[in-house]
Amino acid sequence: MILAPLVTSVMTIKRLDHVASSSTTLQPLSLFSPRSVMTIEGETSVQGPWVDRINELESVQVDIVMMRTPDGHGRLELTKFRNPKLVEIEPVSAPPNTLGLRSVMFTVESVDDTVARLRANGAELIGEVAQYEDMYRLCYMRGPAGIIVALAEELF
Repeated sequence: MILAPLVTSVMTIKRLDHVASSSTTLQPLSLFSPRSVMTIEGETSVQGPWVDRINELESVQVDIVMMRTPDGHGRLELTKFRNPKLVEIEPVSAPPNTLGLRSVMFTVESVDDTVARLRANGAELIGEVAQYEDMYRLCYMRGPAGIIVALAEELF
């Protein structure tokens, strides 16, 4: 048996394209990205053999809303699986030290204003707003599906 030679090369990452979040509905996910903050780049539904293959699931049907940050560099994909049913993690409101991707951070103009707006739409503050040296004011908010939204206000 002949083994292929070990190829060593450097993988170059071109950019972080987007972060995705799944929920039972796309509506509550707007807590993370109110239209006044992020713009809708596009909305679509996807299904078919290619979607099944990349998800390693059968009969996948997904609705997607792609949101773009005001600076034009970041995107957040909001997804709703119509099929198959979502699998919930336990506990749904897992703490920040839970293994896996648990949060997405946004730099905002005002942490206080953003917290107030998100609370008015049903999000919950985790802990409290805290200041890191003379550089940032920071906090965690919990939104739909237990996703943590971290907020940072630059003080410099």
